[in-house]
Amino acid sequence: MKPQDAEIIAMMKEERSQEKGLRTLMDAYQSRLYWHIRRMIVDHDLAQDVLQDTFIKVYQNFHQFKQDSQLYTWLYRIATNEALQQLNKMKKMQKTDEDPDYHLMNLVADNVSADGDEIQILLQKAIQTLPEKQKLVFTMRYYDDLPYEEISKIVDMSVGTLKTNYHYAKQKIEEYIKANYES
Repeated sequence: MKPQDAEIIAMMKEERSQEKGLRTLMDAYQSRLYWHIRRMIVDHDLAQDVLQDTFIKVYQNFHQFKQDSQLYTWLYRIATNEALQQLNKMKKMQKTDEDPDYHLMNLVADNVSADGDEIQILLQKAIQTLPEKQKLVFTMRYYDDLPYEEISKIVDMSVGTLKTNYHYAKQKIEEYIKANYES
């Protein structure tokens, strides 16, 4: 456990220092959690909302943190669950005659093109075509460089299954980029 995590945990467990502990926790993990959520949600404003919901859940449920995993593992699990709930809400709202993937692809292009090149846009579009589990595993491994053992605790999947999902995700992304890249 990182020394800062031990300090955060101690503050969060004491009622008189909980708010300071939450601020310290947010300072330490806000950026990492935001980008984890953002890669799943894509839209900045929605990602911010999910991040806020994540910290509310953390504050309300900190007493349930058993310390049998790293603090960031527990935080990632909450953030992942909140992001998945948001994605499910978005899917329910998109029950229209139009293709929901069309809207998602435009959203990806709008959010990436401001600060990314063609390959980055293609990568993001390819990631969005993956099934949810593959997308989760790929983003946590590729962007966050999390070890499979930590991802396993976050998404409650065996390491073998994670490796298989990551392998298939990489294959699909490579195929998508090869098929859509105009050199």
